Amino acid sequence: MNKQPITDAQGLTEEQFLQNYDAGVYERPSVTVDMLIFTVMEQEQNNYRKLSEKSLQLLLIKRGQHPYLGQWALPGGFVSINESIEDAARRELYTETNIDNIYMEQLYTWGDVERDPRMRVISCSYMALVDRTTLNVQAGDDAADAAWFEVTHQLVETNRTELEQGYELEKIIRITLHNEQTSLTGTVRHTETVQGHVRKAHSSIIGSEGLAFDHLLMVQYAIERLRGKVEYTDIIFNLMPPLFTLSELQRVYEIILGKELLAAAFRRKIADSVTETDEYTKDAGHRPSRLYRYNVNKE
Repeated sequence: MNKQPITDAQGLTEEQFLQNYDAGVYERPSVTVDMLIFTVMEQEQNNYRKLSEKSLQLLLIKRGQHPYLGQWALPGGFVSINESIEDAARRELYTETNIDNIYMEQLYTWGDVERDPRMRVISCSYMALVDRTTLNVQAGDDAADAAWFEVTHQLVETNRTELEQGYELEKIIRITLHNEQTSLTGTVRHTETVQGHVRKAHSSIIGSEGLAFDHLLMVQYAIERLRGKVEYTDIIFNLMPPLFTLSELQRVYEIILGKELLAAAFRRKIADSVTETDEYTKDAGHRPSRLYRYNVNKE
């Protein structure tokens, strides 16, 4: 039995409709990708008896072109018409920073109308956690420089307003990104409104010094998402070298979560995620500590 092709109100089949479709009827925005690449960096102490400090770091590039010439930004760029968004993310990350072959996950899509001064641009952001010792970061393409910045995320003010059927919670968050040469600062207002079963959230930049576009919002959102994910996934092990001590792992958790953890409770929490080895640290001035590795067979 031959099936008749489905036609629309004008009597056109899908093939006929597509043959005559005018793609210029609607204005088309451009699409970009932005990558948030986090690592944990060692800061060696002068006193060899002290353990090295660690800090959460974010990779930024210095813009070599307008707009925001000379300001720092997340690695990224435009999506070509013949490539997927993920392929574009990987291509831009490699051409701007020389980083390749890392796991990235999609974070959020940013679509405020005036987020880019050039034209209507929608950006899809990606996040990755990496072991910096395996990377060879070099600026390339239209990036004048590439560097790691220590990230500080501080909640400076909280205001709650009761509503007839819920509440409004406002948070003021200060973010600082700095290294030995440069310091970037900014403040974000995050508002969450709950009325009955409806929950809405909105973030806006109060002030930003030295960071391009709306990338301060992306950084704030990524840190909040990262803190949530380390509580219920094993994503944090992407930051760790193949072998590590439990104290080193706990310190990385504390850096990301922004709080101290009780050692006994922490070790119970991660017991199934790590495997004990027969190797120990050999650091001068420290008592040898047993080394562990990520348990890839965790169920």
